[in-house]
Amino acid sequence: MTKQLPSSKNDQIDTLCAMSPVVPVLTFRTTEEALPVAEALLEGGVSVLEVTLRTPVSLDAIHMLAEKLPEAMIGAGTITEPNLYKAAEEAGARFIVSPGITTELLEAGIESNIPLLPGIQTISEMLEGLRHNYQRFKFFPASIAGGPDALKAYSGPFSDVKFCPTGGISLENAQDYLSLSNVMCVGGSWLTPQSLIENKDWAAIKHLAEETTSTLKR
Repeated sequence: MTKQLPSSKNDQIDTLCAMSPVVPVLTFRTTEEALPVAEALLEGGVSVLEVTLRTPVSLDAIHMLAEKLPEAMIGAGTITEPNLYKAAEEAGARFIVSPGITTELLEAGIESNIPLLPGIQTISEMLEGLRHNYQRFKFFPASIAGGPDALKAYSGPFSDVKFCPTGGISLENAQDYLSLSNVMCVGGSWLTPQSLIENKDWAAIKHLAEETTSTLKR
């Protein structure tokens, strides 16, 4: 028998995505840079942050941010296996994002206390998620998977499904996605350019967050 996601988990994702039109995708090279970056984003009006597990310090960064910034929604991205899901949850992540789906990951999201936003690129992958009652997905990589036109086409046969597109999204094209009825929010890395982090220009990151939240409309 196929395990089914409780509908409340879809509701949790809805609540999460309603908090901000953009979820910054953050890849920290050191733990020292994590707190000032996150604080700058919060001060700029962005409170949902996805920390990717692409560097050795990622779990430590999640743990620190979860402790020091309880007002923020700190999530973990680039989760590809159930053991990473568990590790991120133990570190204090409040939501999980995956670049793709496997049965094992979908079942981990069903069993976990924190919600999963599973990544899909094709309708076939979406159907596998729907089979487990997932109705909220990350659309990745959005820019090469059809962009807004693809999501507009998906809205016909799958009117109850909603997305957070990520990949190739910038302030310049984010509104093209957000104007669609089946897009909850977008994910992107444009709020935290590596050059600003290296220069410790936290004020500029705050400004990018303010510009983003004031510009983008849903």
